[in-house]
Amino acid sequence: MLLFDTFILALKNIWSNKMRTILTMLGIIIGVTAVIVIVGLGNGMTQSVRDSFSSMGINSMSVSIWGRGSSRNATVDYMYDIVKENAQYLKAISPNIQISSYTVKEGREDYRYTGVYGVNEDYTAMANYTLADGRGLQYMDIKENKYVCVIGDYLAREAYNGNAVGKDIKVGPYRFRIVGVLAPKATDPDMQEGGEDDRIYVPYTVAMRINQKNTVDSYTVIMADENYANQAKMAVENALYAIYEDDDAYYVYSMSELLEQMNQTISMVVMVLTLIAGISLLVGGIGIMNIMLVSVSERTREIGIRKAMGARERTILFQFVVEAGTTSALGGLLGILLGYALSAAATAAVPMIMPGESVAISPGTSAVLVSFGISVGIGVIFGYLPALRAARLNPIEALRYE
Repeated sequence: MLLFDTFILALKNIWSNKMRTILTMLGIIIGVTAVIVIVGLGNGMTQSVRDSFSSMGINSMSVSIWGRGSSRNATVDYMYDIVKENAQYLKAISPNIQISSYTVKEGREDYRYTGVYGVNEDYTAMANYTLADGRGLQYMDIKENKYVCVIGDYLAREAYNGNAVGKDIKVGPYRFRIVGVLAPKATDPDMQEGGEDDRIYVPYTVAMRINQKNTVDSYTVIMADENYANQAKMAVENALYAIYEDDDAYYVYSMSELLEQMNQTISMVVMVLTLIAGISLLVGGIGIMNIMLVSVSERTREIGIRKAMGARERTILFQFVVEAGTTSALGGLLGILLGYALSAAATAAVPMIMPGESVAISPGTSAVLVSFGISVGIGVIFGYLPALRAARLNPIEALRYE
């Protein structure tokens, strides 16, 4: 009952000085609001990055080979064998050769942002594509160097009005027959130019011929289980080292590795910004200490009367500590509410500022609880010294105080 009575008394004292209390809580409110928004932004960015990587395949690896002048080369068959021999870690592989020296044309229209890639028959499934029309690339297309291709949804709509299968498309001087159209990946059809839905996939053997290359220097590999990314990466690296005997002859990196690095970077930035925002909480604590010292001075006679009537030091101490903690707790609650409001506003504003982008700014329960706990803790810590001063007042001198 003592705690409840003390809490009610603290609320009455706070309410009797509303403007002063609000100004005192301002630092706490700003600090908690900033922490809520920053943590929410960090969570939103982390989720957005994870969603982006998920669409590309977190379980994928990219292998780049430049050889460093070695007389030996990792052939396509050798790379296929690496996957077969490490089936517990590796699932599929495809050469990935970009044809960048020619512009895509259909009639009189140039599609300068359309990417043209040489891949094998497994690539579209590896990249999580589905066919909307026609068929995908086949083994015989690769083996017989057929000039056929599969195109993305954007190009199919823009160049062929959705009726592309069986038509021809030119890549520089080379003419390809369209055998399939991929289903769209992008959620916004107006933001697909140059994206994943604006691509052409041709047999990698044809891409090698067009690029006048007799070796493949880039591969996409799918892992059997992303939880064993390190083992999968090591398996590929060991096999390549056996060929080149030089770590600088190749580079292997996984999407999960990049995702982890980006998440670490985001977490570090959020931590730094949170620490900066925490300065406001420190300022708020100093404000609470200052106002409690003023309150002790104003209520010196009241304290003297209570002590003369038998109030113990710990009772006086407890009263002022509860009052300081209540003040900071109210500031923390207001900061949480304001933080959620700003987070919702920012979530709605991001698509308006950056069309096609969407970031859900969500602080999370743990961030809210920690922010509230810190705000209350700051009030108690910074309110302790004024409370101790009040508890140690000499009752006789306090009664004489005017």
